[in-house]
Amino acid sequence: MKLITREIIEKAPAFHSQDEKSSTEIMIVAKFFNPCGAGTWYMTEYDSEKKMGFGWVSLGFGPECDELGYFSIDELESIEGPLKIGIERDIHWQPRPLSEVMSANLV
Repeated sequence: MKLITREIIEKAPAFHSQDEKSSTEIMIVAKFFNPCGAGTWYMTEYDSEKKMGFGWVSLGFGPECDELGYFSIDELESIEGPLKIGIERDIHWQPRPLSEVMSANLV
């Protein structure tokens, strides 16, 4: 599945453009997930030249391991799960503040 669309590129701020904002002000513009297992990536920023995202990453090891970080879109698109299903984009995702996802994952 193509993870990055033109709409996402238009919505996603550049890296470091939100460094001074709080988690209630930063919006998650896209959600990617592994339909066959653990792993969810909530993207808040995007670099189209490097095809890199930045955001909240939850790899399923428990909330104490979730963190903000960079991730490669090319790498996510190359993953092929056990059922030959790769990482998918949540096509129903509506942007929401980063704080909502962070607090939901920490409960």
